[in-house]
Amino acid sequence: MTLDSKIPEGPLNEKWTRYKSQQKLVNPANKRKLDIIVVGTGLAGASAAASLGALGFHVDIFCIQDSPRRAHSIAAQGGINAAKNYQNDGDSVERLFKDTIKGGDYRAREANVYRLAEVSGDIIDQCVAQGVPFARDYSGLLDNRSFGGAQVSRTFYARGQTGQQLLLGAYGALSREIARGTVVLHERHEMMDLVVVPDKDGKRRARGIIARNLVTGELERYAAHAVVLASGGYGNVYYLSTNAMNSNGSAAWVCHRRGAAFANPCYVQIHPTCIPVHGDYQSKLTLMSESLRNDGRIWVPKNKEDAEAIRRGEKGPLDIAEEDRDYYLERRYPAFGNLVPRDVASRAAKERCDAGYGVGPTGLAVYLDFADAIKRLGRDVVEQKYGNLFQMYQKIVDVDPYEYPMTIYPAVHYTMGGLWVDYELQTTIPGLFAAGEANFSDHGANRLGASALMQGLADGYFVLPYTLQNYLADQIYVGKIKAEGPEFDEAEADVRARLENLMAIKSEYPDNSESSDRQHSVDHYHKALGKVMWEYCGMARSRESLATAAAKIAELEADFCQHVFIPGKAAEMNPELEKAYRLADYFELARLIVADATQREESCGGHFRIEHQTDDGETLRDDEHFMFVSAWEYKGHNQPEVMHKEKLNYEHIQIVKRNYK
Repeated sequence: MTLDSKIPEGPLNEKWTRYKSQQKLVNPANKRKLDIIVVGTGLAGASAAASLGALGFHVDIFCIQDSPRRAHSIAAQGGINAAKNYQNDGDSVERLFKDTIKGGDYRAREANVYRLAEVSGDIIDQCVAQGVPFARDYSGLLDNRSFGGAQVSRTFYARGQTGQQLLLGAYGALSREIARGTVVLHERHEMMDLVVVPDKDGKRRARGIIARNLVTGELERYAAHAVVLASGGYGNVYYLSTNAMNSNGSAAWVCHRRGAAFANPCYVQIHPTCIPVHGDYQSKLTLMSESLRNDGRIWVPKNKEDAEAIRRGEKGPLDIAEEDRDYYLERRYPAFGNLVPRDVASRAAKERCDAGYGVGPTGLAVYLDFADAIKRLGRDVVEQKYGNLFQMYQKIVDVDPYEYPMTIYPAVHYTMGGLWVDYELQTTIPGLFAAGEANFSDHGANRLGASALMQGLADGYFVLPYTLQNYLADQIYVGKIKAEGPEFDEAEADVRARLENLMAIKSEYPDNSESSDRQHSVDHYHKALGKVMWEYCGMARSRESLATAAAKIAELEADFCQHVFIPGKAAEMNPELEKAYRLADYFELARLIVADATQREESCGGHFRIEHQTDDGETLRDDEHFMFVSAWEYKGHNQPEVMHKEKLNYEHIQIVKRNYK
């Protein structure tokens, strides 16, 4: 496997302009002859399909939900970054670029990140034209607020519903192309496999997918000249996360099994501002927007005795005097305070709770307090900025955040790893492109808040329409791709065999057998896997804990393959079978996360090895030995994967120790 990043020559600030000026084009009359498959209808997928359809290409887009409006992008709250410097506070493309590189702990590809910053302003213009109701200041101009990892205000927002409003804008653009006939929407379909076909010169190209109709259970074939994967990340490997339950990494994983390299899987982001676990029957966790850290102050009691009393229910937060409160982020990071990056804030919360200062019934929580903001700004202003978030918190926890501090704790939120892509967002399989959270390219070892929406829309609106066209220019000579031939037959047979094998497991232990008590649901195994990953490969990892994780994953997978119970039939609507199919992928993906974390003998961003930390508990990078992207090549089930390295070369930016103090 060869990793060619295809970074254009020339100065950093001219690379994207130079690429666009030299790209190959497709005649407008020929675009309708070329077919593109887009998997996923979140911000990246919807914007890509809408843009490609508007250009004249024929697009088939696949939605795992019953509507693109239910894509997980809708759950994003805080905002979207862009370097427009409306606040006149010193922001620029250069500063957004540097903040993003620094926030990622110097583990991102320089050229991709600069392009992201470069097109960020265009995203806001595009969304305003679509009618996205961004907040405005008193004069009527677009408003901004601060976010973690930056000392400027560059985050555009629509109260606490930014993701929802951006998705509605993209959905409107997508709907227009559906009405025009350039885009065909396939609801309630899940990608089950990628079809790779050699062309005349033997080059393997992505030519289609096998999808399962989730209503009928039938397998269906779809062919195209190129495939775009925009199916999100793999955070649900951990079971309890802020992701929707249908958000899964299976589509990316089947592409990996077909030959697409998987990059930096150990880079998993833990979000510091989530509602803590409050029961054994939760299926997910709820995110409280990072924007709350603009005005909320995070603290725990200074005295363990007070913390213990709170945990016993003998005291409440209002019983702790101001002088007895430890605003630990402000104490440790005075320059950034409560707006340090997510990985820094998460580890600081864990450290305080592990030391015995945590609050809540479990001790795994800290306070997010708005008393000072309400006193300074007035309740009306706070309510105007965060009212819907406060309302959501009160409905879940039954505590009024205007009167009492919120309780929060870190949780799995985002994955910076994903399919390896080059500058064109093309994977190691020609014709297969990956956008948004499905690829690895823009965030390094840690993503800054409000940058996920930026990347998804940048990829869909402003990158793929150029790079995909560059690839398709030569494909006009291929002719119509048909969903037939030995490669399609083989892919469909592989999927059918996997489904049948899963359904066959239950027959060994019928309900009336003595061994029936050994049967377990899919959720039983998923919860167990998530617990292993969180405890041994979560916020902190060690060589010892990773070895334990690997052993426990193997044990769980073996038990799953013998004792999981899946009711119903394959050829019908069967949500349990859907979950089991994805969980089988999660076991493999979990092993790869652990393997990647084991080989990376350093701490950087979301990857924190306790053997590699500074005296004050910060990440300790090893730039000499680990300044690279780890790109893994699949070698078969239960076979060790082969790691390839893409060296990271920083020509424009100075590499320094990350410091938020």
